[in-house]
Amino acid sequence: MWKLQLLSPMMETLNSEELCFPQLLNASCRKPPQHHENVFIFMVLCLLSVLTVTLNLLVIISVSHFRQLHTPTNLLLLSLAVSDFLIGFYVMPICILLTEDCWVLGTFMCGMFNFAAFILTSVSVGTMVLISADRYVAICDPLRYPTKVTLRRVQVCVCLSWAASILYNGVILRDSLRDPDKYNHCFGECLLLVDSLTGAVDVVITFFCPITIIVILYMRVFMVAVSQARAMRSHIVSLQSSAQPRVKKSELKAATALGVVVFMFLVCFCPYFYPNIAGLTYKSSDFAAVFGMWLFYSNSCINPLIYAFFYPWFRKSLKSIVTLQILQPDSCDANIL
Repeated sequence: MWKLQLLSPMMETLNSEELCFPQLLNASCRKPPQHHENVFIFMVLCLLSVLTVTLNLLVIISVSHFRQLHTPTNLLLLSLAVSDFLIGFYVMPICILLTEDCWVLGTFMCGMFNFAAFILTSVSVGTMVLISADRYVAICDPLRYPTKVTLRRVQVCVCLSWAASILYNGVILRDSLRDPDKYNHCFGECLLLVDSLTGAVDVVITFFCPITIIVILYMRVFMVAVSQARAMRSHIVSLQSSAQPRVKKSELKAATALGVVVFMFLVCFCPYFYPNIAGLTYKSSDFAAVFGMWLFYSNSCINPLIYAFFYPWFRKSLKSIVTLQILQPDSCDANIL
C-alpha cells in the first residue's frame, strides 16, 4: 500500500481506555494516548498554520492588488501562494486536530479532505514545473521571452495545472471518494490507502517526472547564469555573444530567488515520497510518515519568507498593506518595483 496521507487513531491496544464514540462501544476507535510533550508540538503546529495562512495571504493581496506585479512570473507565484494558503487554512488545521483527537467530521468530509490534500500537493508540483520553465525561457531565450511567455498563456497554463490536478487525483482516489470508510476499521478514524500499482504510477507522475524536468531546466539556467556572470566580470564579449541578447540583471536575480524556492521545495518534497520510492509501508501515525508530511506542508510557510528575503517588491507591498496604504485611491497603480 502507498501514500498514507492522514493521521488517525488505529485499532490498537492504547494506554487510554477512552473511546472516540462511547455510545458505539466496540465499534468505536480508542482515543490516542495523551502526552505532555504533545502540547508543545500542538502549539508549534498551530503557529506554523497561522504563519502559513498570514504570509501567503500577504503574497496573494500583493500580486492581486498592485498592477506592476501583474507579470507572468508573479502569476505563477500567485498560483503557488493560493495552494500554500489553502494548505495552511484547510489541510494543516485538520491534521493538527487529528494528531490528538478522533475523526469527528463524518464520512463525506473524510473523502473530501483526502481529495483536497492530494489536489494541493499536485498543484504545488505542477506550479514548480511551470516556474522552472518560465525561468528557463527568460534566461536561455530572453529575446523571445516577451512573446513566448505572455500573461494570457500563463493564465491558461495555471488553469490547466489546477484542472489536471483535480482530474488526476479524482482518478487516483476514485475508490476513496465512492466509499471514504472503505479502509476504516472503526468509527473515529479516516484512513487512506492506495494500491501498489496506482502508487507506483503516482510516484512516476507526481515525483520522478516533475523532478527530472525541474533539475534539467535549472541546470541549463545555472549554466547560462554562470557564463553571463563570468562575462560581466572579465568584460570580455566575443562577436558571437555580442550578437546575442544579454540577460537582464533582474532576470538573473529572479532566477536565483526562484531557484531557492525550487530547491527548498525539493528538500521538503523528497522525504514526503520516500516511503513510496523505497517500497515501505507505513501507518499514517508512524513518525516517518508524520515527519515527511509536515516537512512538505512546512514548505508552504517557507516560500513567502524567501520572497521577503529576495524580492524588494514584496517588502514594499507588505509595508503598504500593514500601514493600510492600499486602501487609498489609486494605490493599485503605486510604484512598487
